[in-house]
Amino acid sequence: MTPRRLVVVALVAAGLLGAGAVTLARGTQRARRPPSSERAPDSVRVRVQVLNGTKVRGLARRATMYLRDRGFDVVDVSTIDSPRDTTLVLDLSGHPDWANRVARALAPARVVARRDSSRYLDVAVVLGTSWRPPAKPFYP
Repeated sequence: MTPRRLVVVALVAAGLLGAGAVTLARGTQRARRPPSSERAPDSVRVRVQVLNGTKVRGLARRATMYLRDRGFDVVDVSTIDSPRDTTLVLDLSGHPDWANRVARALAPARVVARRDSSRYLDVAVVLGTSWRPPAKPFYP
């Protein structure tokens, strides 16, 4: 290899390593996002349905435990076939504050009002790949 070609290869390798380091740093920053302190309103029962819209097994169960720890009453957990990138929170009962609280707890999430008086639910959540469950506590 000529010296000029060796310099070009070294510069390309350094650029790829730098791009990889930036990607890795961004990924660890996202993973270290502190869990939300958002809670259900006092003395109100907010009935929530959690649907897993990803291919990650057990994600709806993790979100259920997370929401129940914050006072929300998760009454149904299931999986849907259509995958989503963004978590969607549906306001079914006409209480946008409740839907916004759930969305802040599961941030990043988008809230959509979709009134449905025939259902026994206040809020429905379709989890997307953007939601990452917080780390489980370590109990030695």
